[in-house]
Order: sequence, then C-alpha cells, then structure tokens
Amino acid sequence: MYENILRHPGPTPIPKKVQLAMSQDIFSHRSNEFVTLYRETMALVKPIFGTKQDILLLPSGGTAALEAAAVNTISAGEEVVVVTVGAFGDYFVSICERYGFHVHKLVKDWGEACTAEELRPFLQAHPQIKAVFITYNETSTGILNPIADLAKVVHEETEALVIVDGVSCLGGAPAEMDAWGIDIFVTGSQKALMLPPGLALVAVSDKAWQVIEKNQTPSYYLNLINYRSWAEKGMTPNTPAITLIYGLHEVCKLIEAEGGFAQTVARHELMKQMVRSAMKALHIELLTEDAYASPTITAILAPKDIDLAAFLAHLKNRYHLDFAGGLGHLQGKIFRFGHMGYCFPSDILQAVSLLEAALQDFNYTFEAGAGVLAAQQVFLAAQR
Repeated sequence: MYENILRHPGPTPIPKKVQLAMSQDIFSHRSNEFVTLYRETMALVKPIFGTKQDILLLPSGGTAALEAAAVNTISAGEEVVVVTVGAFGDYFVSICERYGFHVHKLVKDWGEACTAEELRPFLQAHPQIKAVFITYNETSTGILNPIADLAKVVHEETEALVIVDGVSCLGGAPAEMDAWGIDIFVTGSQKALMLPPGLALVAVSDKAWQVIEKNQTPSYYLNLINYRSWAEKGMTPNTPAITLIYGLHEVCKLIEAEGGFAQTVARHELMKQMVRSAMKALHIELLTEDAYASPTITAILAPKDIDLAAFLAHLKNRYHLDFAGGLGHLQGKIFRFGHMGYCFPSDILQAVSLLEAALQDFNYTFEAGAGVLAAQQVFLAAQR
C-alpha cells in the first residue's frame, strides 16, 4: 500500500517522533507527572505565540476556542466588528450572531486581504464596539491578513479588544502577540503544530482578562476563568487530551532542534515561495497576490480547460497526492496546497513533480519540468 501524501490545510502529517511521544503511558491528569508535563509544555509554547502570557489548553477543536474567545468577552446586544475575508471569517460572524452580538461585518472579496487603510474608517463609523474579530490566516483563500497593522489601527481608533483566529498559521507564521497588541490569540493542534485534531490553545492579554472578569459568560465548559484557575495549578478543569500534550511537548522540541521558531517561520516562507514560483512557471493562476500570500497554504485556480474535481481525484488515486478543494463559492474553482508543519522543501519538490505528471495525463500544455525547476531555483537561492 502506498502512503497518502497529505498536502492539506489540516489535518496535516505528524512527525514520527511526535507519534512516538503520544504513545507513552497515560497517567492521571491530577497527578504530579501531569503537572510537570503541562507546565513544561506551556512554557515551550509561548514563543510560538510571541507572548509572556500563560497559554490555556482546551480539549477541543479550534472552533470551540473561537467561541470561547467570543462568549467570555462580549454580552448579548454589544457591538463588535468582524473582519471577514473568507469562510473562516464567516465562522466568527456565525458565532457572534448566535450569542446575540450586534455584528458589523467588514467583508472583502475572497482572495483579498483587509488593509489598515480600509479598517480605520470602518472602525470610526462604529465607535461603540467592544471587540474586533480577525482571521490571521484565511484557510479558504490562502490570505495572510496584515494582523500587526490591523491591531495597531484598532488600538488607535477604539478601546476594543483584538481577538485573532490563528488556527491555520500559528506554528508557521510570524506571531508577536504582545508586541502587536493582540488580546486573545487562538490556534488548534492539527495544522502547523503537527498534531492530530483535538487540542486548542488560547492566549489572553491582561486587558482581555479585565474584560472577561466583568463579563457574565453563559458558558460552563468554555469558561476561560475556570481554565485560568486550573492552569495556575498546572492542570485543566476537565479531562485533557494527555496524549496530545505529550505530542505538543515533542513538537516544541522539534522546533528548538530546527534552530528555534524563527527558523521554522523561515522554512514556511521558503516553501510558500517555492509553490508560488512553480505555479507561475506552469502558467497556473494563483488566487491571491504575493503581498498577502499565506506561508502555510496556497490557493490555486483550476488549470485551464481541466475538470478540477476529476483532476484532484486522479492525483489522489494514481499519484497518492491529496490536495484540498475549494470551499463555498470557490468549490470546483480552486484547490489548496497545504505546506505547513511537518513539510519541507523536498516535499514541495515531490508534490510539484507529481502535479506535473497529472497535468500531462490531462493533456495540459506546459514545458515539462518547468514547475520543479522554478521551485528548485527558489530553494537553491535560499541556500546561498
């Protein structure tokens, strides 16, 4: 049997060392062994967020952490702004509307980022807002919003909290929570953090804690004050995903072994450039412009005159290369090339080579080897 070559935006491949770490014996989540594991792991994770704040662990998917960020800070009837540039920005809208918040949506076309120049007048028109919800990396379109610039504008124009979805990029993109003024930063385990699904991580600023302490949250399981209280004891309020915490500890060690988080970020940036250069050499259009392109996922338009669904199925069935399709109105129009977490330049060269083979099967006209050569040239230039 061939292994599936998973080049998705999540779940993503898991390193063998992480798999082995997760196979260790289970112990009680109320034991001294767990307290040691928890505290060591949470200290190691802080550089990935760029924060001195404690990290909270939720035994959940990333969406639950997004909901926790909303319900712990905002009450029904209060005004918020949601910046939405794709499907996952729309998630934030749905969560906020479900809890009865008064939502002002700043909507961009899918494939475009939101700029500070666009956000500023929108905020000025809504002076009563309590929070601004922003997706850092929009998985559905491969956009990386300029989160530092957006957070700065929010703080210049309002007293609102900046709440950021970093689910599909934390661990592979620059993150300076404290320096950028992010108040709640959320991510999940199954993407750039190289773990199976089932663990969410939340970092909260001092300013956000002051708001949370005054807010009458209706949530029990997602009550962040409860998580903070238990974190002070080196535990979680409910039974945690102990095996995933084992794995997260090992992930942090792998990042250290790579040379630190800056090197991990540089690898993701390099892979992004390799993929984009390859597609351009093959005359396949990209959904996003270079300036706001994600370092963890690239959205690629269907090659000309090719039935995308048939093409993706052929890639998976014949070459065992598994890309993600488009979401929403982009379904059937784009595919998404994930290059995050346990992924390296050699993996990019492999995927581009197999993509070229499938293009030949579909009689797509291009210069054979052009994509691989372009990606290889980007890689070699980075080694000089």
